[in-house]
Amino acid sequence: MSVETVKKYLDRWGKGKDVLEFDCSSATVELAAQALGVEPARIAKTLSFKKGDGCILLVAAGDVKVDNSKFKAEFGFRPSMLPPDEVIRLTGYAVGGVCPFALPDGIEVYADVSLQRYETVFPACGSNNSAIRLTPSELNEYAGIKKWVDVCKRI
Repeated sequence: MSVETVKKYLDRWGKGKDVLEFDCSSATVELAAQALGVEPARIAKTLSFKKGDGCILLVAAGDVKVDNSKFKAEFGFRPSMLPPDEVIRLTGYAVGGVCPFALPDGIEVYADVSLQRYETVFPACGSNNSAIRLTPSELNEYAGIKKWVDVCKRI
């Protein structure tokens, strides 16, 4: 998958043209915040967790980390991040560019309530140098969020 795949996917809402691409890396929360000129908390990081033979994705604010006990209470299993080779195999995206858009069938996407405190947030768009500005409501629609959850805590 690529940023072009994500742009085509977002075109159904007229948003493909809104994907931002940078000359620098935006592969981490800090780098993305610098590239965009925003506070790190507004970066909507997409985390990949092992679930059986597949995975689930969690989109969360850049200033939070997963709370293991809240995660287990919500999903019924302990959080285990996928290794980079599994991230690519299961999502089609490399670490640093994983996004909640244009995913293979069967991947469930959840969003943490930590994102709802902002008017707009910035998820990646399939590469380590891309992002898009969306409201939480737009993120919900475009990513097909299965459920908003409260499984994170501030760093």
